Amino acid sequence: MKKILSVLAALTLTASLLTGCSGKAASTPAETAGQAESASAAESTMESAAETETVSQQETTVAETEGSQPAEASGEETAVRVMALKGPTAMGMVQLMDTAEAGPVGGNAYEFTIAASADEVTPRLVQGDADIAAVPANLASVLYNNTEGKIQVLAVNTLGVLYIVESGDTVQTAADLKGKTIYASGKGSTPEYALNYILSSNGIDPEKDVTIEWKSEHSECVAALSSGEGGIAMLPQPFVTTAQAKNDSIRIALDLTKEWDALQAGVETPSALITGVVVVRADFAAENPEAVSAFLDSYKESVDFVNGSTEDAAALIEKYDIVPAAVAVKALPYCNITFIEGTEMKEKLSGYLNVLFGQNPKAVGGKLPADDFYYSR
Repeated sequence: MKKILSVLAALTLTASLLTGCSGKAASTPAETAGQAESASAAESTMESAAETETVSQQETTVAETEGSQPAEASGEETAVRVMALKGPTAMGMVQLMDTAEAGPVGGNAYEFTIAASADEVTPRLVQGDADIAAVPANLASVLYNNTEGKIQVLAVNTLGVLYIVESGDTVQTAADLKGKTIYASGKGSTPEYALNYILSSNGIDPEKDVTIEWKSEHSECVAALSSGEGGIAMLPQPFVTTAQAKNDSIRIALDLTKEWDALQAGVETPSALITGVVVVRADFAAENPEAVSAFLDSYKESVDFVNGSTEDAAALIEKYDIVPAAVAVKALPYCNITFIEGTEMKEKLSGYLNVLFGQNPKAVGGKLPADDFYYSR
């Protein structure tokens, strides 16, 4: 346990992307802060959401949860404690959360916790105080390696949410980034690895051919982008929307998910740009295979609902204080919330982790995870 806890501090950076898609129209994975009020002025809502990203110790618990003990399940029900980050991962679960308020779903009595950042989720998962959790994709691999296989990945739940935006019209292709200054946050985590991969694959040396100014928060990138003409930034949703609300001349120049996919053409084992996954404690999965299968079925149904009923999903997203409905409506189409399990999940995620490993083995915990990392039902 001492070894595991010593790693937790180093994992905090991996949360920035996932939590960005939650702070209002700012950047999608934004995190918690004070409570963003519904929708008065669009701009003030976005700004307050951007500020939420800096708060790391506040969490919202859904369905009467106090402390770390699981809720008692009656009869044959299985108590399942689920954690998600205040961003696209939690957005994808809102229908299941809402349904679970009325009672057990598929034989599972759920307790949901929406956390501000991954450093809240990790210790509870490792210590057995949570059963299932949504975490950054590379963090799942790090946890697997540092717990010696006690964490398994159930499904991919969020693809890429990163975009290159500019307050001009100079960037039409990735090659156009050569010689530019790019404002970005997330150094040492998914954003840096994704950007470096796309740049180098397009013949651009990240160290020599571009200037990347790393900021500590997405909101700083928005400020730098808005401070002068011709600014370029790499931002996740909904921070992209926030930036556009402050400056209507800002446009999305490149969707890094599409850029990544374009590079996979002709690759024998193609990968995908993956932001988040949902994981389970291996012991819990082994002891409760039916409960895990029921969760996956219900979660897929929830994701389908969120992607197919934007207005209704946005209302639930506001209900659970993730972001205001007005923000969710605009951000959802860009959050790439998905549900991929089984063979396709293993193929895409293993390919993605292999790309990260090639750049920095520490990004995935020092080595690529073995086959038992990928849960199959």
